[in-house]
This record gives sequence, structure tokens and C-alpha cells, in this order.
Amino acid sequence: MLTKKQKDLLVFIHTRVQETGVSPSFEEMKEALELKSKSGIHRLITALEERGFIRRLAHRARALEVLKLPDSIGALSVVDQSETSREANVLPFSPTANSPKFASTNDDKAQDTSLHGIEVPMMGRIAAGVPISAIQDHNSDVLVSPAMLGQGDHFALEVNGDSMIEEGIFDGDTVLIKETASAQNGDIVVAFIVEEEEATLKKIYKKGSTVDLVAANPAYETRSFRSDKVQVQGQLVGLIRRYH
Repeated sequence: MLTKKQKDLLVFIHTRVQETGVSPSFEEMKEALELKSKSGIHRLITALEERGFIRRLAHRARALEVLKLPDSIGALSVVDQSETSREANVLPFSPTANSPKFASTNDDKAQDTSLHGIEVPMMGRIAAGVPISAIQDHNSDVLVSPAMLGQGDHFALEVNGDSMIEEGIFDGDTVLIKETASAQNGDIVVAFIVEEEEATLKKIYKKGSTVDLVAANPAYETRSFRSDKVQVQGQLVGLIRRYH
């Protein structure tokens, strides 16, 4: 799962290695992505490494090996084609209600599905813990009773992490989200952290010019941001759990 900057950096590294046989320097990467400091490059490389797209070669300077690329660029593994996993083109999380794939209970046709359920698009994964990249990748649907949704536009996300366990939200659960840009204090929301280009599922509390994102697990600290650094993308309205 990649943010736009992570994908841009991965493509830049891959292109440079293909052209010269050597990965670019941190300064070259910083300039290519128009970042102000190399610390941002370090963070992006760490994220790519953790997601299995690249690896650092020990005892060699400027040694980055691209292991795979997103499917949107071309399924590629420079190590072994058989080991390439399918990854989708990922953008900073921004579900769009105007998309024909977006489930809306305002639609007349949707109302006719009361006996069979509404197909809600599964848009990827959302962190309930340390924020991870949220993705916009409609690759499956979840069949949901209209009674669980109410009015409005909805999407589904798979939960990754345990920071909301005291609200009964566990790792692997599927949460149903109503698209909205507003929320009341105490609501559980999908919050997009602008500077980190990442999203998380947390309780939200607004205090003047600041926003607190609060976990439901004492192991996680409250994170505070300026109000213009957090965008509400949706509000939790339901949850689906599978028992294996």
C-alpha cells in the first residue's frame, strides 16, 4: 500500500537503477520529489522497505534494490517474477461519492435491495494503531443490510491494528463508514493526517484550533494536531466481523 509520494519515489529509484545500475542519492531523491529535507526521504524509504517494495543491501553505499512495483506501473519483481505480489495504485485516501462504485442508500435502486442487501465497496485498509496509508482501491464489495447504513454514501475498510479494542473494534474487522467531512466530539472517524499522507481510525475531539485523535486502548497515546492538518473523511456507522 503506497501513498502518492511513496509511489513517486519507488518509480524514481526503479528508473534510475534501470538507467545507471546505481540507486540515486538521498539528495537526488529529495530534489526529484521536491522535499525540503532528507528526513522525508528516510521516512519514505523506511515505509517502502516495511511494505516489501525495496530492500537495502548491507555494506554498500547507495544500495537500494527494487523488489516489486505496483500493478498500475507493471507487475515486476527484479528478484523473482513468481514472488511478485499484487499491489494496487495507492493515492492519499479520498473516497469519492461521485464514483459509480460508491454505495449510496439515497439511490432509488439501492432502496430496492432491501431484501438482498447493498453492495458496499471495500476501499482498502485503515489503521487502528500507528497510522498507515489508507488506500482507494475498489477490488471487492461487502454485502450489507440497508438497516446498517441509513442515508448517505458509504464505503468499507478493513481494520489493521488494536488501538480501538475498547470500542469493540479488532484487527481484521470490517468497518462501515459514512462519507462526511464533519464530526462531533467523541465520534469514531476516518481521519486523514495531511502532512503524513496517512489515515487512521480514532475518536476525534476538537479543542479550539487543535484536534485530538484518541485511541480506545491505553497502550496508545493521544495525538494532537492543528485543525488544518486533519481532514475527516468519514464516520463509523457499523462493523462486520468474521469468525474463523
